[in-house]
Amino acid sequence: MDIPATPVNTKIYSITSREIIDSRATPTLETTVVLESGYRGIMSVPSGASIGKYEALELRDGDEARYQKMGVLKAINNVNTILASALKGKDAKQQFENDTTLIHLDGTPNKGKLGANAILSVSLALCAATAAAYRMPLYRYINILLKPTLPIPIKRIPIPLFNMINGGKHGAGNLNFQEFLVIPPSTISYHESVERCVETYNSIKHILEYRNAIHSLGDEGGFAPNLFTNEDALEIINDAVRANNQQVGVDIFLGIDLAASNFKTEKGYLIKDRPTPYSTKEFIAYFKNIHQKYHLLLLEDPIDEDDWEGWQEITRELGSEVLIIGDDLVASNYKRLEQAIKSKACSAVILKPNQIGTLTELLSTVVLAKKNDIKCIVSHRSGETNDAFVADLAVGIQSDYVKFGAPARGERVAKYNRLSQIEDELRTI
Repeated sequence: MDIPATPVNTKIYSITSREIIDSRATPTLETTVVLESGYRGIMSVPSGASIGKYEALELRDGDEARYQKMGVLKAINNVNTILASALKGKDAKQQFENDTTLIHLDGTPNKGKLGANAILSVSLALCAATAAAYRMPLYRYINILLKPTLPIPIKRIPIPLFNMINGGKHGAGNLNFQEFLVIPPSTISYHESVERCVETYNSIKHILEYRNAIHSLGDEGGFAPNLFTNEDALEIINDAVRANNQQVGVDIFLGIDLAASNFKTEKGYLIKDRPTPYSTKEFIAYFKNIHQKYHLLLLEDPIDEDDWEGWQEITRELGSEVLIIGDDLVASNYKRLEQAIKSKACSAVILKPNQIGTLTELLSTVVLAKKNDIKCIVSHRSGETNDAFVADLAVGIQSDYVKFGAPARGERVAKYNRLSQIEDELRTI
């Protein structure tokens, strides 16, 4: 599908932003772009808890009298004054030109002046408004934006990575590893994938209840049980899969997001599975054993974000069998992905719009990844809204996988249900 030939007025009439609350009870921005034709796009931005040092910077108020210094009134004012004034009357469909204007207005390498949260809210709302003006689904318009540099037909729904158990900064100090994931096989439909993984999720709950373990939910909807070791979480998931007459490594695959920088100390990687820290080599050997036992499909951020040699080593040792995913390592940044590709440090990349700050920059990273056979995983953040933009983004760029959290909590379910809706639409074409 291409942009309709019939002229549509996509000039920007107004840009306004307001403060809303995300899923962690933290303020964020919701920005509305209204076009002269009356069409509009409304977008809100998420926020991470586990934030890599190379991410673009959010702008927070620092006002002790409001939201424990986490208010975003300064960022909102930047949208309503500086950014709105610069773009009023511009053509919203010129995504690259408008994003370049936003970047130049900030003028810092990490968007620390105006705030990546302010800039991203405008960038995404421009895209949504233009898609509305052309009366096409957002995922199809995003696909059109990608077409000049990397034409990709829309054929499939990305494979979901469901977060079953939360630890690290997403849990309650219960486990070191941040996310324990289940992944359906690529041979079944998206609808079937959801059904199979929801059954696993519910079985985990039953097992935790039977063990009298805590089964409250973490930030991303996964369970946050009080377990003795990180490996206990894998064993519980394994038991849950077997309880549904299925087999790990055949019917369901496992993955772990370690967020290893969060438990890296001067002496090594300190986790509750043993009293002394692991060296990098020992930690890689540990995961070789874990892979042999649980047939891991992927490991995300298994090494500290600054240890390039460690990333190279784990990719050499495990990369032929396990996807080694860079999140904090790359931070959705084109230049850092270039370095990762050159040094053969990972085989997949997490893509989070708020890590980089504009849609154009994110799409540039997508093109680089796909041209170098790096798998793409579009991801949410721990602090989310009900906005489902990342679901449309994942389909539009034909991401290999998506990571939206557990099949629970409204801000996660909104994205999974949007993928279900898109799957139904693709069936009718």
